[in-house]
Amino acid sequence: MKKVLMKGNIALCEGAIAAGCMAYFGYPITPQNEVPAHMSKRMVELGRVFLQSESELAAINMVLGSAVTGTRAMTSSSSPGISLKQEGISYLAGCELPCVIANIQRGGPGLGNIAGSQGDYFQSTKGGGHGDYRMIVLAPYSVQEMYNFAYASFDLAEKYRNPVLILSDGIIGQMMEPVEIAEVKEKKTSYPKDWTLQGCKGREPRFIRSLLMDEGALEKHNLKLKKKFDEITKNEVRYETYEVEDAEIIIVAFGISARVAKTAMKKARKEGIKAGLIRPVTLWPFPSEIVAKYAKTCKNFLVVEMNLGQMVEDVQLAVCGKSDVEFLGRPGGSAVNEKEVFDKIKTIKGV
Repeated sequence: MKKVLMKGNIALCEGAIAAGCMAYFGYPITPQNEVPAHMSKRMVELGRVFLQSESELAAINMVLGSAVTGTRAMTSSSSPGISLKQEGISYLAGCELPCVIANIQRGGPGLGNIAGSQGDYFQSTKGGGHGDYRMIVLAPYSVQEMYNFAYASFDLAEKYRNPVLILSDGIIGQMMEPVEIAEVKEKKTSYPKDWTLQGCKGREPRFIRSLLMDEGALEKHNLKLKKKFDEITKNEVRYETYEVEDAEIIIVAFGISARVAKTAMKKARKEGIKAGLIRPVTLWPFPSEIVAKYAKTCKNFLVVEMNLGQMVEDVQLAVCGKSDVEFLGRPGGSAVNEKEVFDKIKTIKGV
């Protein structure tokens, strides 16, 4: 195990490389530009595939072409670029092709700005593309998690034959922190790939497609996908809790907002306010059960996000009217600061 000072975007790359990513396709956009820049060097050094495509649409379709052969493939972008990839993401999900997509979010809508944001929660968790599909959405909280989640996401994608999205933001992407890196040899996949298209000499032809025109075929396919999404919901919910057992107010926040909220929570504790924190790690599947559990004992929830209020809707659904849910957000590419969160806690508690 070695510890290296590393930027979030670089940690993402190195985690993917350690996981056996064999093909990367991308297109420049701030604030994720370090990802294609770093991959252009490292993938070539390792004899793997790097290609800067002519557009985001081309990049996601190159991922599709690689994934169909069973190759571990990845792309990344920032918010407007991810919007352009949505058609391809829907096709990948429809074809049940594993791949990893990273979104280093910036302010929006439209071109917005290049500051870090969390405005793509709806797009990521509710399906930015067309049709009934879902993706596992992982929200890193640190540079270490950028590495860890990139490393883990390829296995998750292959386990379920589904795209996995790493939803970070410009702040974590640009942040530098020490990262512990395990000495990993080339990672071998442990999931059977009896579905890949690599030529059919000596076996029956296989089919991978998302166009299903026969009567009832698409419905049958979508019901099969639903069974898979139900299995993911059952098995892959991830979250962390801090000081929630006796909490009078629980903050729910993800990514960089959770780091700020954790500091405010500790300050509130020092001043006698019993505050706690739930940090969803998977934004889909959302950790509804843990939120619902503490809604029975905690009167107040505060959702902190860098947007106009998106995850707050999932918290309200989980709370189901048993507690009050307040929201604090910054939608212009600025992070909520510790004082704002602390002041909001005091306002809610009336102190």
